[in-house]
Amino acid sequence: MGQWASVLKKRNIIISLESNDTHLIGLIKSGNKQAFDEVFLKHFKSLHAYAFTLIREKDDAEEIVQNVFVRIWTKREQLKEDGFLKSFLYRSVHNESLNYLKHQKVRSDFNIHYTEEVKNDTGNLNAEIMATELEKNIHSAINELPEKCRNVFQLSRFDQMKYQEIADALNISVKTVENQMGKALKILRLKIVDFLVIVFLLLK
Repeated sequence: MGQWASVLKKRNIIISLESNDTHLIGLIKSGNKQAFDEVFLKHFKSLHAYAFTLIREKDDAEEIVQNVFVRIWTKREQLKEDGFLKSFLYRSVHNESLNYLKHQKVRSDFNIHYTEEVKNDTGNLNAEIMATELEKNIHSAINELPEKCRNVFQLSRFDQMKYQEIADALNISVKTVENQMGKALKILRLKIVDFLVIVFLLLK
């Protein structure tokens, strides 16, 4: 009897927790800011600690958790009321952290690629200085892109999203995504070519 009583007690606790989670999710889904703030304050510290164990960057871990909560609030109408809130939060932070790490790797690969190009094109010129300057020019060129171009380019190159995924995320057609990517790449090529021409003239 003691064993069954323990099992039943645990089962009742789980049902109680799930019921409370369902209630909180329902309140958030309906736009109850107080319920949202309650969940944020209750779970932020532990979620931040979890994100930190994955990415080892305190400030970025904080930003990851904040991004998760911002997304939950902005897309609250899409929340599902069946399930555990805590596990959902941890899963969301886990996925966001993996996206962050993937994003960092893409940026690193992107910079390494252009560093190698600079080494090949500049010969005796200090590659590290040139790579830094080229990176600045690339990021500056990306920031100067028209907003739609910039969004499409960053989602494709940095977040590694497929054209269909970008189209769904921005609520535009795949054809528009293709056009905007073509436009972005053309602009960036021109910007980088201008920079390399200046380097070539300096070398002469």
